[in-house]
Amino acid sequence: MKTTVLIGLAASFCFSFTAQAQLRRLSQQQTLGGQPSLTKPMNMLNGWSDDNHYIEMDQAERKLYAVDLNTGERTPYTPPPKSNVNAFLKDNDVFIQYGKEAAKQLTSTKDEEKNPTLSPDGKYIAFTRNNDLYAVDVATGQEVRYTNDGTDVIYNGWSSWVYFEEILGRPTQYKAFWWAPDSKRIAFMRFDDTKVPMFPINGSTGQHGYTEKTRYPKAGDPNPEVRVGFVPVTGGTVTWADFNEKDDQYFGTPYWSYDGSSLMVQWMNRGQDNLKFFSVNPATGSKKEIYDEKQSSWVDLDYDGRIEYLQDKKHYILKSDKTGWAHFYLYTLDGKLINPITSGKWQVTDLEHVDEKNKVIYFTARKEASTRKDFYRVNYNGKSLKRLTFGDYTHQVQISPNGKYFITTYSNVSTPQKRTLLDNTGKIIKELGDSKSADFAQYNFGKTEMITIPTDDGYQLPAVITYPTDFDQNKKYPVIMSIYGGPNAGTVTNTWKGTASQWWANEGIIQIAVDHRASGQFGKEGVALMHRNLGKWEMKDYTTAARWLKAKSWVDNKKLLITGHSYGGYMTCMALTMGADDFDFGIAGAPVTSWELYDSHYTERFMDTPQENPEGYKNGSVLTYVDKYKGLLRIMHGDMDDNVHMQNTIQLIDKLQNANKHFELMIYPGGRHGWGGVKTPHDKAERIRFYYDHLLNKPVPADLLN
Repeated sequence: MKTTVLIGLAASFCFSFTAQAQLRRLSQQQTLGGQPSLTKPMNMLNGWSDDNHYIEMDQAERKLYAVDLNTGERTPYTPPPKSNVNAFLKDNDVFIQYGKEAAKQLTSTKDEEKNPTLSPDGKYIAFTRNNDLYAVDVATGQEVRYTNDGTDVIYNGWSSWVYFEEILGRPTQYKAFWWAPDSKRIAFMRFDDTKVPMFPINGSTGQHGYTEKTRYPKAGDPNPEVRVGFVPVTGGTVTWADFNEKDDQYFGTPYWSYDGSSLMVQWMNRGQDNLKFFSVNPATGSKKEIYDEKQSSWVDLDYDGRIEYLQDKKHYILKSDKTGWAHFYLYTLDGKLINPITSGKWQVTDLEHVDEKNKVIYFTARKEASTRKDFYRVNYNGKSLKRLTFGDYTHQVQISPNGKYFITTYSNVSTPQKRTLLDNTGKIIKELGDSKSADFAQYNFGKTEMITIPTDDGYQLPAVITYPTDFDQNKKYPVIMSIYGGPNAGTVTNTWKGTASQWWANEGIIQIAVDHRASGQFGKEGVALMHRNLGKWEMKDYTTAARWLKAKSWVDNKKLLITGHSYGGYMTCMALTMGADDFDFGIAGAPVTSWELYDSHYTERFMDTPQENPEGYKNGSVLTYVDKYKGLLRIMHGDMDDNVHMQNTIQLIDKLQNANKHFELMIYPGGRHGWGGVKTPHDKAERIRFYYDHLLNKPVPADLLN
């Protein structure tokens, strides 16, 4: 990664009076998206209809078109009938609809069905009801009940909270069952939350309020006991995979083999430093270990997919960061490593296409620079690696079904999105779109740059900075530093940022985002530094960034504001306590304030248990540094946050009050980990007021709050 030196800054940003007079500033409506400004909308890509036609959504007409690669001719596109079957819920019952036909009701009960999921052959819809697993025959409407022991703490095919949040993922909507590709069986997880502590979340509406009782394992608490089961589509006895549910363990998202003959089950120990894959026979439940990975820090359970089964039914491609950098590996089905496909001190991101005939894979990676993605091809044996994209841009690609063409939508901080068609050798076929407005050059706006900030121990921290409009090095400007800060969760990317930051650029505020050494920009090597000491390296690097900024002649060294949500809220609170000598203001949303208050799976992955690592928990707690607090911190929290409980904020403000510290607090009634709806304008208006009151020291424009 190259260090960007701010040489010639004055020349870049200081225009002559004559030149400025010829340029227009963006208006409030333009910066907030209400009027066209620097860009115009491009049609959305919606995949490919076949090898020679891609699908786009016309932004003006809101209609789908198939576009011919060669001629550019557009024809109206309707998804084929097979992908136009919709299983859905209405009034808590299951319905099915084919195309534009009238929907057919399949269940009629007083209880709520959840997650209706059509079998691959289209004959059954599986769902859960009252924590038991069912299916309904689409043709006859006859129900099949697979399990019978669901209770308020036993869930079949429905996730325990910690699995929903941390392992299977929120997009599953608690769904924990998987159809076999041949539709003959369903695999599912059974959760027993009996020993998991209940955490009360109190709602304040109505005369007496109410309580949500969530089984939420905090760090060091008992986890749910989990079993993996298989049941024939027509019902019958459940076959359980050969694991002991009493073991302290986790199971990740499973993967069916192509023919449904086996299920790949991810298993991990409670300490999360040992991942194993087992091939499980769904007929008998017997298992065979085919992969074993240990790391000294932790191993990640990816619900986005670690394994790509090949259609030759002999191999799979594995993604792993076991070397300290994420790469692809070729394995046989029985777990024998053939060879690494990629290697080096750079990160692969997504496997986009596998050409099995020619033994080539196509993938995206952060190789040329950690702050952007490019597209590559390489042979199975790791040879003939070739970059297929171009320029200093971040690329988002969509590859044709046969792998012969791909479309890239690309940008960088100074170039709005463009779109190009290429072939699989990287040859440009044609330009497809450019979002830059015709009058782009007529506007004067705050310029955005990619820079790096050096640490005293050799890291170059990536950062993206937006300068004020008409930037003048002889003036001093306040700064907003926006961060997240979590492990492997960097936010600094070399992409077009739109105009959302331009109102504050017009008002004379510098805006910057910085990624620390464990953000993923430096591979798993960097991320693993956080093991057993969350808060340490992030604060070292954010403090370094703060001091770097305040050393600049053009920064007001009394007006550095840091802001973030969730882990970013935690970092903000740490900055105004542990790092209070370097940060002046903070706006923290839904912060974790002490790690024993957060869930077991996430926290222990990095910190181990509080019993195993008491010093790490103490050193990583905001509560430890309350005596150092100064400046001004505003904390925001939803009172019904089921992820980062408001308990975190309550314990922090209790400490602040006891220490007679001044701070601000904003509670959002009914708010979860985020708050939307009618609360959003209030949140926005309050942030605007805070910036004007404390960074700009002037009244808020009246129309800005409307």
